[in-house]
Amino acid sequence: MNKELVISTSDDLVKIALLEDGRLMEYQQEEANQKFTVGNIYLAKVKKLAPGMNAAFVGIGSKKDAFLHYHDLGPQIKSLLTYIQIVRTGKFKTHLLKSFRNEEDIKKDGKLEEVLQPGQNILVQIVKEPISTKGPRVTSEIAIPGRYLVLVPFSDRVSISQKIQNKKERDRLTMLIESIKPKNCGVIIRTVAENKKVADLHQDLIDLSEKWKGVYDNLRAKNLPKCVHSESGRAETILRDKFNADFVKIQSDDKELVKDIKELLSVIAPEKVDIVEYYNKQTPILESYGIEKQIKQSFGQNVNIPDSKGAYLVIEHTEALHVIDVNSGNIKGSKDTQEQNALDINMKAAKEVARQLRLRDMGGIVVVDFIDLRESKNKKKFYEYLKSEMARDTAKHKVLPPSRFGLVQITRQRVRPQMVIKTHEPNPNPNGEVEAPIVILDRIEAKIKEISEKGQAKKLSIHMHPFVAAYIKQGIPSRRKKWAWKYKIQIKIMPRDAFKYLELHFINEDDEIVYQESN
Repeated sequence: MNKELVISTSDDLVKIALLEDGRLMEYQQEEANQKFTVGNIYLAKVKKLAPGMNAAFVGIGSKKDAFLHYHDLGPQIKSLLTYIQIVRTGKFKTHLLKSFRNEEDIKKDGKLEEVLQPGQNILVQIVKEPISTKGPRVTSEIAIPGRYLVLVPFSDRVSISQKIQNKKERDRLTMLIESIKPKNCGVIIRTVAENKKVADLHQDLIDLSEKWKGVYDNLRAKNLPKCVHSESGRAETILRDKFNADFVKIQSDDKELVKDIKELLSVIAPEKVDIVEYYNKQTPILESYGIEKQIKQSFGQNVNIPDSKGAYLVIEHTEALHVIDVNSGNIKGSKDTQEQNALDINMKAAKEVARQLRLRDMGGIVVVDFIDLRESKNKKKFYEYLKSEMARDTAKHKVLPPSRFGLVQITRQRVRPQMVIKTHEPNPNPNGEVEAPIVILDRIEAKIKEISEKGQAKKLSIHMHPFVAAYIKQGIPSRRKKWAWKYKIQIKIMPRDAFKYLELHFINEDDEIVYQESN
């Protein structure tokens, strides 16, 4: 499977698209300087306790206080609290924990008020971003992720990803990390560490130790709350979470980001440096890859199931859960073929459902109403296929077997707000009256004439909605050619999937916007 990563940056918004064999599988968009992202670590204060929930609310600077449950304190919370206190008072002079004496672990089912008090300083890490009216969810079991390893201060345990199944390799990695890890620090060995050299793992551990030193340096801050560790630079975060050997291309329209990605790849995968390219064309990068078009096709309430001859999904979102209905459309067949048709549609629907969960980053409880199957062997075949498709999802999830009514329940980890993109466009004429096409064409022609007479462009690209573009380019000769001959200017019509119906951008040969309308 060929994977491509496409990254667009504009107006302080970062858009990341993951393509598998040209098909959009994951899509994220976020502000470049977004606060309260998963992984950020804060030195904060306990605001108030909620004994009824065995939890506390912690002030980290967000509109809503962060939620910290007793089970998210971590066994070594007493060690962490002692460390914060002695560092802030200047009694501990190093970030290294080899001379630090750990406190006893807390009980698994104790009470939070026995551990924390209002006004107390505490170190917390965001595990779930603010969603809707809820504040962030945090943990005080700090874990600093690297490329191959995760550093867990105050623990002394080495654990390894269950996806590494070769016993010999598991033993090698465990013994290796046991011999080089810092004292009083636990380490989680990630899946990508499999078959990696000692030097690579050791360097990753050194880098993680430096990040912990950064936390230590910030612990003496006077003004709280204080972000003592933010997630890595954009390039490192993208590569750490997405990159593997299947990637054949990484392309971005941000020159600095491309440079950073190349520098990182030269260290972690030098053989892949050449797959990174800077995109510098007039057509926006997401348009060039057909991503804008796929977004419009994939984020609506009704989503077509590929290669299914009319079957589609109906996706509904409620406050409590997500509901997906598999509709067979107009597919008909005899009684002898109904079971096979239902199985075929369910298999294709399973693939699309798994894609939709990743694409929209849907979390919580998802109920899918597949088409009923009568035969046990078909039910088993379908269920195994659904699990195999979901296995490609890196988010934690669980798929339950189909119920007697054909319903499948899926739970999926949610750490950030669900991706919601409107696929309906606003009415360009809210007063109910539609401007005549000839008037729109006259306005475009008048602007071309003005630009030509003022010498603002020798070559003109007009970006517009695909419907308008198709109308202008039709005919022999087309209106585009007539305008080019009449005003002696080269004209290129650029359909833009992301544009509103009457949105127009006139761009000259230097990629400067000469004129635009966005009504």
